[in-house]
Amino acid sequence: MSIDSIQRIALVGAGDMGHGLAVQFAAHGRDVTLLDHRQSNLDRANDRMSEAASFLSERGRLEEPPETVLGRIETTLDLDAVAGAGLVVESISEDLDAKRALFERLVAAADDDAVLASNTSGIPITDIAEATPDAADRIVGCHWWFPPYLLEPVEIIRGEATADRTVDRLAELLEAVDRDPIRVERDVPGFVWNRVQFAVVRECLHLAEAGVASLDDINRAIRDGYAVRTSAIGPLETMDIAGLELAETIARDLYPELSDADEPGPELTERVADGRTGIGTGEGFFTYERSPDEITGRRDELVAAVQSALEETRDGSE
Repeated sequence: MSIDSIQRIALVGAGDMGHGLAVQFAAHGRDVTLLDHRQSNLDRANDRMSEAASFLSERGRLEEPPETVLGRIETTLDLDAVAGAGLVVESISEDLDAKRALFERLVAAADDDAVLASNTSGIPITDIAEATPDAADRIVGCHWWFPPYLLEPVEIIRGEATADRTVDRLAELLEAVDRDPIRVERDVPGFVWNRVQFAVVRECLHLAEAGVASLDDINRAIRDGYAVRTSAIGPLETMDIAGLELAETIARDLYPELSDADEPGPELTERVADGRTGIGTGEGFFTYERSPDEITGRRDELVAAVQSALEETRDGSE
């Protein structure tokens, strides 16, 4: 099966990731079947897909009207609907047993040549595939970053039994729908994105717990300083510009001082214990008065604005 013939995509799980994946694939001409085990989840996904398509259209990021894009998406509660799809991507809860059970059902229901992908953010693909050894060569990680209709990189994670053909087919398809495949050649927990992200978070919380700076000051230092520069050039490019001799010297002095904690500290655990778990409760590390939809909508606006500015600058320099 060539990439050109992978016209139909099946997505299992209609939550935060599933609805966004559906819009991205449909926006690039693919027919999408979005599946979930609850009708209420599908109803909510329909609303969110409509909002996402309108958001992209208003910013000139759709080549067709939103209704045309949304017309390529169907929803269903029937898992057998994965039949006929060239790619199946699951985005269910981060639970190994649940994912293994689902993949057993997917192997039985999907076409024999379909690529079977997990959008897990950190569970090793090899562990997921252990329940279906006869199909392990077709099982691969496909970790999108949120929101998937804005952020271009997608991690492709090779499990121990994943075939080269599976990785190559998935990479080619992602490129065809305007995503940037990041090939993760070793199946380590957390892959690339989350290992780096949680290393940063661990150090931020360590600094706060040590009384070095407040949570607000640390957050602003990363958001308005490090992250702004890193959106233009990556951290390794930054070291090249600074000079690797200087980077080596600083690393020798600094690495022994960095957090190497292997358990979450009190800044995180005490908030979870108190029920202060984030925007859904109105308080996490910070207090929120706006609704979750307003907060995430504002985030998407800012991400889109940064992307547009970077695209304009890069296009002008070519």
